[in-house]
Amino acid sequence: MKIHEYQARQLLRDAGIPVPNWELVSKGEDAGAAFERLGMPLAVVKAQVHAGGRGKGGGVKLVKSAAEAREKAAAMFAKLLVTPQAGPAGKEVLKVIVAHAVDIQREIYVGMVVDRARGLPVIMACAEGGVEIEEVAARSPEKIITEPVDPRYGLQPFQARKLAFALGLGGEPYLKQAIDLLTKFARLFDRHDCSLAEINPLVVTPDGKIVAIDAKINFDDNAEFRHQEWEAMRDLSEEDPAERKAHETGLSYVALDGNIGCLVNGAGLAMSTMDIIKLHGGEPANFLDVGGGANKEQVTTAFRILLGDSKVQAVLVNIFGGIMKCDTIAGAIIAAYNEVGFRVPLVVRLEGTNVELGRKMLADSGLKITTAAGLTEAAQRVVAAARGAARRSAE
Repeated sequence: MKIHEYQARQLLRDAGIPVPNWELVSKGEDAGAAFERLGMPLAVVKAQVHAGGRGKGGGVKLVKSAAEAREKAAAMFAKLLVTPQAGPAGKEVLKVIVAHAVDIQREIYVGMVVDRARGLPVIMACAEGGVEIEEVAARSPEKIITEPVDPRYGLQPFQARKLAFALGLGGEPYLKQAIDLLTKFARLFDRHDCSLAEINPLVVTPDGKIVAIDAKINFDDNAEFRHQEWEAMRDLSEEDPAERKAHETGLSYVALDGNIGCLVNGAGLAMSTMDIIKLHGGEPANFLDVGGGANKEQVTTAFRILLGDSKVQAVLVNIFGGIMKCDTIAGAIIAAYNEVGFRVPLVVRLEGTNVELGRKMLADSGLKITTAAGLTEAAQRVVAAARGAARRSAE
């Protein structure tokens, strides 16, 4: 789950990390009033969207007056914001912040993610801040410092000191500030069940202060059950309607750019299904995991989501019946097919418990369902069906 910068700033402030003052506005004229209330000669107007690279798209502007703040904010509200992460379709700007501009002497990057190889969260830090960390990783990976954080003990003082010295913050008046900030940052990551937290840039000011002037935080959806406060932070206008509907139904769904819809049980099987579709020349339109205990309602919703994507020209159902019996899923497929109505070819591959009964149910249904005995056969058939549908639509 993603949140906006202004929400991430508030979490940092609540954790005791220094953050410049800001105000959130949703109308251009309010930006001028916010500038005056902040009482600073220079401020920054920043679009609040779930995408990085806002500055490159015109979503970050320095302003020197209330009139300029109104003008820049109104311009952001008036057009879609196109950034490298938002893509050419862009994002609608519904909120901006007007924040104190900070006199910057140095910019630093500090982030935290879960390192799956280590099985631990890690702090990533780089003396080069204010840039895309991916660019630094590609150009000069040795500049990125990592330090694992054992969640049982948190970031230890010696680790914070090590990071501070590596970032050039080992002297006065920076060392104590850096240790305190890094310790609080690691604690925030753990307390809020984050999957990603970034301060970019973390800046050093000419008067010797260390301040966070931009932040990005994502939460781990798996921990949603113990964070009721997240619901109030969710911005539904930033979420894909299909992904939101899938989430509400207990499905894991991510839209992709291909034309072959996938309905699979199990994340690993879903990934391998997408891989084998690409191996045989096709392009998956989505990742969709219905889980181990899908019922008719979930399968029906999954089909509605898949068929709601105008790019989808064929659908592959790939089910391994372990917990979920193949005859149960076959019955759900038949019921959902009749209820939803299919406009594209459907290929089904079943394997596992009661597979013969499940295949017989599909064969006896009288529906236009192509079955396949193996995953390779299923991939070949669905790719061929999608190509045929593409040719027909082109004609």
